[in-house]
Amino acid sequence: MNAIEVVRAGALTTIQDLGRRGLAHLGVPRSGALDGPAHRLANRLVGNPPDAATLETTLTGVAVRAQAPVVAAVTGAPAPVRIDGRPAPWGLPVPVPAGAVLDVGTATHGVRSYVAFAGGIAVAPVLGSRATDLLAGLGPPPLSAGDVLPLGTPAAPPALVDVVPQPAPPDELVLRLRLGPREDWFTPEALRVLARARFTVASASNRIALRTEGPALTRAIDAELPSEGVVLGAVQVPTDGRPLIFLADHPTTGGYPVVGVVPEADLAAAAQARPGTPLRFHVVG
Repeated sequence: MNAIEVVRAGALTTIQDLGRRGLAHLGVPRSGALDGPAHRLANRLVGNPPDAATLETTLTGVAVRAQAPVVAAVTGAPAPVRIDGRPAPWGLPVPVPAGAVLDVGTATHGVRSYVAFAGGIAVAPVLGSRATDLLAGLGPPPLSAGDVLPLGTPAAPPALVDVVPQPAPPDELVLRLRLGPREDWFTPEALRVLARARFTVASASNRIALRTEGPALTRAIDAELPSEGVVLGAVQVPTDGRPLIFLADHPTTGGYPVVGVVPEADLAAAAQARPGTPLRFHVVG
C-alpha cells in the first residue's frame, strides 16, 4: 500500500476532508477543511473526489516523503513547493517519485495551504470523516515528524491543466453578516459600530474561531443567556464585547449572544486572513 512519511510537520498540519455533517444534535461539530474551495481544487487536480482527505497546513507548511510514486497538488495559501530541493509548481498536479521529499514551505500570503495526493489520505474515518477536530478531539491527531499516512487508490487521472485561477488571500476581509438571532441584546449604537467600524483579525484566531480586535459592542441586555445552539459562521460576542466568528471546529452550543451569522461562502476568505488583517462586516438582509 502506498503511503507518505512526515519529515517536517510544520506549525500545525492536520488531516481534513469535508467534515462530519448532520451530527450537531449529538454535540459533534462539522470540522473539515477551513478553506473548502482550496481543498476541493487540490483534490480535483490529482483526480480525487471532493471528499478525499488532504493535508491542511498552517503558515509554515509541511514536508513528506513518498514511499511510492504519487501525484500531489498544493493549493490555498501560496507557498514555495520543492521536490528533493528542486522547485515545483504550486497550484498544479506534480509527480513525486518514490523516496522523494515534497516540501511545502512557509506561506508567502494567507494562512493555510492544502496538499492533496492521488488516492487521498486513507486514515481510518471516525463518525464518517477523516477530519481532525481540534475542539472535540475526534479524528487523527495533528501531524508529527515520523508519522506514516496511508494513501488510497487513485480514482481518476490527474487533471490536464496549464493554469488554475485561485482567489488571493485577502488584504482586507469583508464578511457579509445577517443579523440575528440575538441582535436585540445589543444597543442601537453597537449595531451601528458593527456595521461601520474596522476591526482586525486577532492573533488568537484558530480553527475554532476567528477572533477580532477593535471596538467593543455594548449590550442592551446584561442578563445571562442560557446555552443555545450555534452554527458555522455564527458571530458570538463574549463579555469583552469583541465579536468572534465561529469556524469549522466551533462548539455546537454557546452561552454568549450571537449577533449575526456570516454566510458559509465567505468563510474561505476568513480561513486565509492573517493576524492584523483589516476586517469589516457588511450587514445584509
